[in-house]
Amino acid sequence: MTVTDICTAADIAPRTFHRYFASKDDVVAEPVRRMARIVTAFLGTAPPGPGDTEVLRLAMLELGRFVIGHRDWLTGLRIVVAGSHHLRTAYIGVRPDQEAEIARLVAARRGGSPDWRLRLHAAATVAAFRVWYEGYFRDAPADPLAHLEEILLAVAAPWEK
Repeated sequence: MTVTDICTAADIAPRTFHRYFASKDDVVAEPVRRMARIVTAFLGTAPPGPGDTEVLRLAMLELGRFVIGHRDWLTGLRIVVAGSHHLRTAYIGVRPDQEAEIARLVAARRGGSPDWRLRLHAAATVAAFRVWYEGYFRDAPADPLAHLEEILLAVAAPWEK
């Protein structure tokens, strides 16, 4: 899929496309950046009271609500990625440094810094969200937030001590 293909499908001129995006990679990376901002904004304002597992769960549920509310947009972007060998092979997702930032924000709520356990916990929670995200578009569960909650609770179990 080329930028021209995207412009034709969106009924816009390539000049309009390039006013907002430098390349088609940027089109696909934008939702990832936006979703990362949702999580970091939530964690940055979360009170210190809830435990790490709870605040991570709440952040992923907030992100899940965003995904559900923007299903059509995200479906379109997934189609663009599926139609492009280049985009399918590019890493578009949460990078390890972003997982580390999530752990840092969770630890900062209680005035600490993340240890390896919290880094692993954040990475496992992000992976759980990714499993839900992929299944949400493939299987369309009847109650997607309840399904996300089920997955998050399964990954949280080892951390509940």
